[in-house]
Amino acid sequence: MNRTELADFLRRGRARLAPSDVGLTPGARRRTPGLRREEVAQLAGMSVDYYTRLEQCRGPRPSRQMVSALARALRLTADERDHLFHLVGEEPPRRETASTHVSPGLMLILDRLDDTPAQVVTDCGEVLAQNAMARALTHDVMSRPRPERNLVRLYFLVPDARGLFPPEDRPDHARAHVANLRAVTAARPEDPEPAALVAELCARSEEFARLWDEHEVSLRHKATKRFLHPVVGLLDLDCEVLLSHEHRQLLVVHTARPGTESYERLRLLRVVGLQDLSAQTV
Repeated sequence: MNRTELADFLRRGRARLAPSDVGLTPGARRRTPGLRREEVAQLAGMSVDYYTRLEQCRGPRPSRQMVSALARALRLTADERDHLFHLVGEEPPRRETASTHVSPGLMLILDRLDDTPAQVVTDCGEVLAQNAMARALTHDVMSRPRPERNLVRLYFLVPDARGLFPPEDRPDHARAHVANLRAVTAARPEDPEPAALVAELCARSEEFARLWDEHEVSLRHKATKRFLHPVVGLLDLDCEVLLSHEHRQLLVVHTARPGTESYERLRLLRVVGLQDLSAQTV
């Protein structure tokens, strides 16, 4: 691990970003340009003390998961992300498979969406990034261990995950998850990730195995979804999907039509939900 080069790279990456670049409010007057250390730590989901020690050349070697989190927080390109892995003495993730590194372009769009739920997921369903509204609507998936960030795995193996949707809608969600994974698996025959996910779910979920045998195929696309939120109630939301072919990633955005009851409830969620998130991070 090259502590000196790592510290310099982190400092320079932090200095080139403004709060508005990452979806944060500028706040009080700043003496120096760039993000503060505590802001990078917040974005990466790590302690301020740990991040500070990395910039001061005295921190322990970060895990691969933490390196990926730092790359997302600093909005690094794929090449810069690989360089960061090399500096900590790790081999970068392979690029032949679906990348878990969110491109700066998608992150820039996500950062600008502060009034509607949005998140970036892989084509296999792994959540890679969420904005605050998405966390308020569907919980903070990024706080879970990486295996539990996959929406398909959550839906079939964690019963509470289905509580986000009305009971009558849940069979359709199950079929949609399986049909999408069927299409992804066929499109990526050399990639072990989707095949391993299918094998695991067939072994652990009778429902998934039954639906898999029906051989339905359908990729994720525009749809209308209903969410049951414990505070604001039922929301009818339009789901829009922006596809990044290079990284096999999807930016999923949920919006409500102006003038509807769901639109007013989504506005309420922005107030109530974000207040709850602030209280959780104190």
